[in-house]
Parts: sequence; structure tokens; C-alpha cells
Amino acid sequence: MSTPDSTTAAAILPLVGGPANVLTVAHCMTRLRLGLRDPGLVDERGLRALPAVLGLVADGGSYQIVLGPGTVARVTPAFETLLANAPAPPAPHGTGPAATADRLALRGAELKAARARRNATPLKLFLRRIADVFVPLIPALIGCGVIAGLNGLLVNLGVLSGLTPALTAIAAGFMALIAVFVGHNTAKVFGGTPVLGGAVAAVVVYAGVAKVTVLGVTLAPGQGGVLGALAAALLGTYVEKWCRRWVPPALDVLVTPTLTVLLTGLVTLYALMYAAGELSAAIGTAAAWLLSATGALAGLVLGALFLPLVMLGLHQALVPIHTTLIEQQGYTVLLPVLAMAGAGQVGAALAVYVRLRHDTSLRTTIRSALPAGLLGVGEPLIYGVSLPLGRPFVTACAGGAAGGAFIGFFSMLGDHVGSTAIGPSGLALFPLLSGDRGLAVTAAIYAGGLLTGYAVGFAATYFFGLGGIRDSGLDGGADGGLGGGPLDGPEDRRAERTAV
Repeated sequence: MSTPDSTTAAAILPLVGGPANVLTVAHCMTRLRLGLRDPGLVDERGLRALPAVLGLVADGGSYQIVLGPGTVARVTPAFETLLANAPAPPAPHGTGPAATADRLALRGAELKAARARRNATPLKLFLRRIADVFVPLIPALIGCGVIAGLNGLLVNLGVLSGLTPALTAIAAGFMALIAVFVGHNTAKVFGGTPVLGGAVAAVVVYAGVAKVTVLGVTLAPGQGGVLGALAAALLGTYVEKWCRRWVPPALDVLVTPTLTVLLTGLVTLYALMYAAGELSAAIGTAAAWLLSATGALAGLVLGALFLPLVMLGLHQALVPIHTTLIEQQGYTVLLPVLAMAGAGQVGAALAVYVRLRHDTSLRTTIRSALPAGLLGVGEPLIYGVSLPLGRPFVTACAGGAAGGAFIGFFSMLGDHVGSTAIGPSGLALFPLLSGDRGLAVTAAIYAGGLLTGYAVGFAATYFFGLGGIRDSGLDGGADGGLGGGPLDGPEDRRAERTAV
């Protein structure tokens, strides 16, 4: 029986070039990420016209369709099922003109895809693959983080003391073994055997490493954390691939797993755990110093730059840093600062809504996207409002900078605001807040940052972000004059507004 999600998947597939054009499928919190043979076959106007599609991002490494949280997790399996059941395309054959044209078209698509791969820088591709390791872990991090926050509240209130040990075990179990999941996903993303990646990463958290001495120093279970697990699984993947090339097929099933686990395990124990431990400690020290010593300035810069990172899809590369801080300190102090970018976006959208009161189409888009924006999902407002208009995207960044500076200022005073998990932001982050001055103070500072971001984003957009846009509605034809907005003219802007 057809469902809305399967209907959406069925509508998307032909618009991205059909099954033969789809090489890989993945998803993050809000986006369906497709590796395409030929991105030029995508019908962007058709995609934008779909009710479930909130925006599109083409970054050279993948084609990303913004569907929103929840929706993307349901549409992706339906999309994968369609691909699995699609008939294989017939190979070009024959000697007539049609067959020759088919071969040339296929070769042209391959050349175009190869050119796209060359244009993607190694650093960006590597960061995307690292993000692909950690993004699938976010739901568990959110669930365990909310349970940890609830447990902390019960402990502070002194109620249900018999339940709190059970909640502690439930919340902490995943974090105690997160290295294994990181190792599994790393091997999967980088082309190894997932269970072998999990096996070598499990060495990092095994209690027995406390009996291992390296250069006179006894190792500690968990030393190196997720970074050690990531490094171990990466090394294991390369060792496995090397073995596959050189080990005779008859011995492969016995020798390759053994050498992969043995060689990688020894290097992990005698080198990677120590090195990753030092790097993890440095990340924690740097984050604490950054906000304690230069809090207002650091918050301003981080809050201003986060929206562009979201626009490019590179914000997920920060997940390993957040995860490392949560492992070390119990919360990440960076996420609440970065969440201020979403507050600036909400303020900017509200200013557009107030100023362009006769533009019914744009106001409808804002009304539909604003609830998600308040809960920290920024893509609908980015691709439906601020980015198509151009200048409001910049003023939204100004709001994020102001909110980040607000939280950073209090960090300089010793009032650190952190999140026990990653994923949500905006109003949805309140259940995950933690700090060193109590929940009430932490929540008050975070709320102050949000209000600052809303206010500055609104004011900057209201007074400076809408110059050249006449409040004339769609039938009046908005004038360009946006100073470098991404759309070419009124028709393009009108199509962008109505499509999202």
C-alpha cells in the first residue's frame, strides 16, 4: 500500500535522473544525500515543486535534497527499496545511430561525473566522509542525552532516587561503547568490513588495556575516545584492503581478518591510543580556553560562520569535536554557541514577514518554515527565504553573531553553557542543556542568547536587509538590487519562493 513517504520517494527518483543515475544513497538529520552519475540530469524545478522538498544543495561531492527531520528517515528506506527493485537498464548494443548515441551519452555522463570528482577537493570529500561516520549516531546521542538530562533533573530535585541508577545506566551505556559504533561506521564508509572496524575500535574501550604499559605509562580504558576509534578503524580498513590484494584467495577468509585485527590492534595499543588521547585532551583544553579567554569574540565568529557551513553541508564535520567534548566533559560548549545562528535566521525571517506584508507567497513559506526554525532546523528558512533573497542571509548571520557573542561573554565570566548531546538546537536544545552553575542559570543564559539572536537578526534585516525589494507582492515583480543574491531576476526569485 502506498504511503506519503513512498509517494515522495517515487516522485523524487525520476527527477534525479532515474535509477541508473543514482550511485549512492545516504541521509543525515534533514537531507537525502545522493551520489549521482550525472548531476546534470537532475530536474531542479521539478524537485522544488514537490511539497516535501524544502531545498536543494549541490556541493560537488553529493546532491542533497532537504526533506526535514523525521521525513528524511522515512523517505530514504522507501527510496532505497525503489532502487533495489528497479530493472537494470539495457546495455547499449547494435551498430545503428541510436546505439552509437546511447554509447556516447553514457560516456559523456561518465566524463562529466569524473570532472565533478576532480573539482571536489580532497579535504571537503574527507570531511564529508567523516561526517557520514558520525551522522548515523546522532539519534542515539539525542535519546541518551535527553535521558541524561532528565536523570540530572531528578537527582537535583531529590525525587525517584530508586529510578535514577537505572536511568544512569541507560543514558551512559551507549556512550561507554560509542567507540565500537564509530569503528563499525568508519570501516563501512571507507570501504572495509564493518565488523572488523568495530573489532579494532573495541580495543580502545576494553577494560583489559589497563594492564598494558607503553613506554612506562599504563593505558586507561577509553583513552583516545572516538578519535582513537576512528583512527584505529581507518588503519584497519587499509590493512584489510592490503591483505585482500596479497593474500591468496584460498587463505583470505582466515588470514585477512586475523592480520587486520592483530596488526591494527597492536598499533592502536602502542601508538594510536596515546596519540589520540593527547589530541582529545588538546581539543578539550582549546575549547575551554577559547570561550573562557576570548568568549565574546569567539562566540561572535562562530555564530556568524555557522549558517554558511550549514548551507554547504559541512557543519556535520564538527560532530567528532562535539562528541569528543561530550566524552570528556559531559557536554559540548560549542553547540549552544553555534545554535545562535538559527536564532538569527528566525529573526531575519520574521523581519521579512513584517516588511513584505503583501507578498502572500513568501509569507506563506515563512509561516510553514518558522516552527521548524524555532526548533533549530534551519534549512527551510535558508533555502526558502533568506538565501533566495540574498541580503537577509547576511543579516541572519549578524543575528547569529550577536547571540554567540552573548553566550561567549558569560563563558568569560565562568558561566559555561553546554549540551549533553548533539543534533537539536533552538528551543529543542533546552532539555539537553547542562553547565557548571546549575540548570536555571544555564537555561537563562541560553534563553538570553536566543532572544539576542532573534532581536539582532530582526533589526538588521528590517533596516538593512531588504533594500531594493519593494513590498508589492508576487504580481508586482520584486526588484533585484540585493547586491549579489544568488538568483538572477524576478522570475527566478518568484519560482524559488513558490517552490519551497
